[in-house]
Amino acid sequence: MSGSKRAEAEKVEAYTRALLEAAHSEGRANADLVQWQHARKFTPEVLETLAAMQREDDLGLLDQVAKRYKELLDAQDTTVSVTVTTAVPMDDSLRSKVRSKAEADLKSPVYLVERVDPAIIGGIMLEVRGKRYDASVRAQLANIRKTLSSTFIEGEEK
Repeated sequence: MSGSKRAEAEKVEAYTRALLEAAHSEGRANADLVQWQHARKFTPEVLETLAAMQREDDLGLLDQVAKRYKELLDAQDTTVSVTVTTAVPMDDSLRSKVRSKAEADLKSPVYLVERVDPAIIGGIMLEVRGKRYDASVRAQLANIRKTLSSTFIEGEEK
């Protein structure tokens, strides 16, 4: 084994043993292994930011930083996610109409997330920016049932 390979192997061993020893002392060896496997996916920017936060003893701000990051990212992206639920899969024609109508109403590009739910019987449900617009047959039947039951109950009381 060459000198550089041996030095690299020694570094790997030292890092691994330090990590394992710390994990065992905290009783989380398996959890640390899972985290370590995900850590290799981190970009250098994420690793540098985490290291800076660690140095400044600011790891308690992780959730707030993640939330603010998403807010800033969302502010830059004008595409609106619209979840469309239908009783059967949409064909290209309906998909195009839904997208065109949503883009016109929202004045933004739209990303459609399509869901199929036979329980809605027919019609369509849209979820946009946390609001639900329900034009399903199931909702219409529920409204009819509510109207009829309130009319019937009120009619008997009079």
